[in-house]
Amino acid sequence: MSPSQNARVILLTGPSGSGKSSLAARTGLPVLRLDDFYKEGDDPTLPELPSGIGTDWDSPLSWNADAAVAAVTELCATGRTSVPVYEISSSSITGRAAVDLGGAPLFIAEGIFAAEIVARCAEPGLLADAICLSRGAVTTARRRFVRDLREGRKSVTFLLRRGWMLMRAERGIVARHAALGARVCGRDAALERIRAAHRQPVPVEA
Repeated sequence: MSPSQNARVILLTGPSGSGKSSLAARTGLPVLRLDDFYKEGDDPTLPELPSGIGTDWDSPLSWNADAAVAAVTELCATGRTSVPVYEISSSSITGRAAVDLGGAPLFIAEGIFAAEIVARCAEPGLLADAICLSRGAVTTARRRFVRDLREGRKSVTFLLRRGWMLMRAERGIVARHAALGARVCGRDAALERIRAAHRQPVPVEA
């Protein structure tokens, strides 16, 4: 990437377990993992569940949107940035990692809260597209449980309780992402939109 050429971002969102990470990897584009911008478990600003017992990790308030936007902005401007490495099982940041676009003019930023920053990326001209991946509540719930169990993200009891809640809430989650500016797509349509964005020329500053 030349000093005068900026990259753009495709924001890829969707319910937890909808296949965002595997779709992003399939494109071959550089990927920024937005879930690494979760707040740590001892952060006093974390939202509580409606029951008042435990943290609501599915609320956007459990996520550091300002830090995510700063990373996207730096990647678009310079092609590289430093990001936290987040361990979901312990709800903590365990280190830092470098993300380098390697000269790519386009990258994907994926995570369950990606739609929350659509407007903030669109306003300065950083946004190439915003996509909400939707696979259906039952399919998503099955994929989510298998993944979370394999990765040991939380206890089985927690995963079952959260999975049931998210399956019932999925329609509303997708509707919120759409209202925030993400185009709702299945896997094949999402891939086609990403390929189309990749074919578009990237604006060069005068």
